[in-house]
Amino acid sequence: MTKKTVGYVHLEWECPACGTRNKGIDKICHNCGAPQPADVQFEQVAQETLIQDEKLIAEAKAGPDVHCPFCGTRNPATADQCSQCLADLTEAKAREAGQVVGAHQKNAAPDVACSYCGTMNSGTARHCVHCGAALPKAAPEAAAKPQVKRAAGMSKTARFALFGILGLFVVACLAVMILSSRTEEVVGEVQGVSWEYAVAIEALTPVEDEDWRDRVPDDAEILSCQQEVRRTQANPAPGAVEVCGTPYTVDTGTGVGEVVQDCEYQVYDDYCTFTALQWRTFDLVTLTGDDLAPQWPNPSLGQDQRIGEETETYEVIFDADGRSYTYTPNSLSEYTQFTAGSRWILEVNTFNNVRSVTPDR
Repeated sequence: MTKKTVGYVHLEWECPACGTRNKGIDKICHNCGAPQPADVQFEQVAQETLIQDEKLIAEAKAGPDVHCPFCGTRNPATADQCSQCLADLTEAKAREAGQVVGAHQKNAAPDVACSYCGTMNSGTARHCVHCGAALPKAAPEAAAKPQVKRAAGMSKTARFALFGILGLFVVACLAVMILSSRTEEVVGEVQGVSWEYAVAIEALTPVEDEDWRDRVPDDAEILSCQQEVRRTQANPAPGAVEVCGTPYTVDTGTGVGEVVQDCEYQVYDDYCTFTALQWRTFDLVTLTGDDLAPQWPNPSLGQDQRIGEETETYEVIFDADGRSYTYTPNSLSEYTQFTAGSRWILEVNTFNNVRSVTPDR
């Protein structure tokens, strides 16, 4: 994603000596005169307003402030000498920067009551208009919690019935699995065989389809097109639609916060409905027999037709003490072994399905 700058806003810090909240760019507490601590943590103000001072914005863009290695005074990133002791700032340590301090607070802050006299003050005020005491920060208004109407719960009788049905279903599944796994061996004699060979005939047929315009076949007839999102990318592109997330404030290390948004760009393209000639099954030609020499059908093809999928199926009928069993061989080589009258050992499950066969030698 691309980070897009919305603007810059003032941050603030709380004086550890008297609790007064001061602007982030103020290096001295306005109430008691205490210096801003070197490890000060900048916070959001109750209501953020974008800064219009270009000089202040340029200082924020220049990089985090640095602390003089000799006297500890905070200086702008562009300074060569300390403003307090004139020391060289080549080895000065930069403040930490880049921390997200919170979502952009652009809405009006709620009023806040003075902790000492109870007077209500604007949410952005730092001192009480009545007694001058330092004010706590106004808490942002919490969104109203939606009331969700819960559906009526299932009655106890209905729950028992549901659990009973589920239990019976599980028991039935287990019973089928157990019965299917139980097998016995019987000796059967081949009474008959049959086979079926099928060949699909395909023809070129007009078929309606959809795809991006540059993927539509050259010989297709386009019926209609509409603009749709084809891809999303991190960087801007001609004609792309910018989609940005909720703005949030990042500490620049200067007492000023940068309000940014994470943005991505949706690239649109023509998505079209068209008709094109495609191979589709037109007919199915089959040939059957009851011998061990199956043959493929040889259909005659018309113009714009071709042979498609070919399928083969085989079936063997066994007689075992007057009971009939059916077996389906997997290949022609297996099928041709079942000569009339030959005897085989059949592995049969509880449902009389033949699981496997072996010659009775």
